[in-house]
Amino acid sequence: MSEELPPSDAGDREPVDSVDEVRATDADAWATAVAEDLAAEKARRRTQYGPPPGSAAEELRKLVDNVAEKLSGLQSPLLGGIAGPAAQQVVKQVVQQAKAAVEPVIERNPDVFDHLAAAGGELLAAYRSAVQAQEQRWSRRDDDTLRDRGEDPGPGERIDLD
Repeated sequence: MSEELPPSDAGDREPVDSVDEVRATDADAWATAVAEDLAAEKARRRTQYGPPPGSAAEELRKLVDNVAEKLSGLQSPLLGGIAGPAAQQVVKQVVQQAKAAVEPVIERNPDVFDHLAAAGGELLAAYRSAVQAQEQRWSRRDDDTLRDRGEDPGPGERIDLD
């Protein structure tokens, strides 16, 4: 391979001393272009779909806050007018205690919730696989039974898991 530099297309570029310098410049340009494209795609998705979900720990924190807010604002028509304010105060106190117990766990172990979310996804995938395999065995067995009786099995019926 020749150590000559490729001819320059633009007169405004500075001359380079080696092929390695050209490769480094090309790699930097490529990395810059990819980063710009990625940033533009993220911005487009953010405008189209809204902000992406946070980590599992952040989502759990949001869930706890929303549940606490709903429970605190919950009116108790069953207890009547006399016990209503006292019951509401007890609910608020219980909600605050639950939040106080959950927050330190989330703060100390944010990665645990990401791992639990990933494990949940894996369990769902395993369940789907098992159900689909069983569904195929059932439909094959039914088709074979119908064929043995001389009947047309017809199109199969698929069970939607979503």
